[in-house]
Amino acid sequence: MRHYSVPLHAPNGATGTVAVYGHWGRPVLVFPTEKGNAWEWPDNGMIAAAQPLIDAGRVKLYCVDSFDAGTWSAHHLPLEERARQHGAYEHWILDAVVPHIRADTGDNVDIVTAGCSLGAFHALNFAFRRADLFPLALCFSGNYDPGTWNAWGEHGDAVYYNSPVTYVANLQGDHLAWLRSRLSVLLVCGQGQWEDTTGALSSTPRMAALLAGKGIAHELDMWGPDVPHDWPSWRAQLAHHLPRFCGD
Repeated sequence: MRHYSVPLHAPNGATGTVAVYGHWGRPVLVFPTEKGNAWEWPDNGMIAAAQPLIDAGRVKLYCVDSFDAGTWSAHHLPLEERARQHGAYEHWILDAVVPHIRADTGDNVDIVTAGCSLGAFHALNFAFRRADLFPLALCFSGNYDPGTWNAWGEHGDAVYYNSPVTYVANLQGDHLAWLRSRLSVLLVCGQGQWEDTTGALSSTPRMAALLAGKGIAHELDMWGPDVPHDWPSWRAQLAHHLPRFCGD
């Protein structure tokens, strides 16, 4: 298996690392859990869960750092400021990571987003905001409502445009029609320990209902009460679902 890592710099000065696994295949941009880094998926067995697909040249994983410590997890800041700070991360992903993936795999290749927990939020939010780049989001145990994340202060445009449960509810017109033709979402969640306290257990079916109401292609897969919010669950869920999206 080919593996390398590289620091990437965006024009706005933001810097982070991407760790790449695979030699060929559909590119998947992997977001870590809260405050995680580019090594989180390999360190927690997620790369091993995808190993047969990697070895077969069906998927290539691009695992990135998070900027959560200075954005969504900076609880000393009002939520609106956290959302504004998230803009630096968005620029890094779009201006540094995406060009690297495109140079590595081809300019016209669609990129899948994927993530667990807070990484699932990023996977969904980036797909909605830039479905031209990311037409498929694979989301495991996510909470898609930043307003529930130790939030305080007034909510403005920065929060609104990074809150899927809010902006999806208001989608309409030509943009909604385009998203219906372009975007697909997989929402997966267990019903065991910590899925409720993280908000994933309530947020995941809520998000599915919003997508259904807007006619946006999606799949909801709720696992049982014996499936907690943890890495063994996500490894099993990734191994179960990923092959369907990576060709033969």
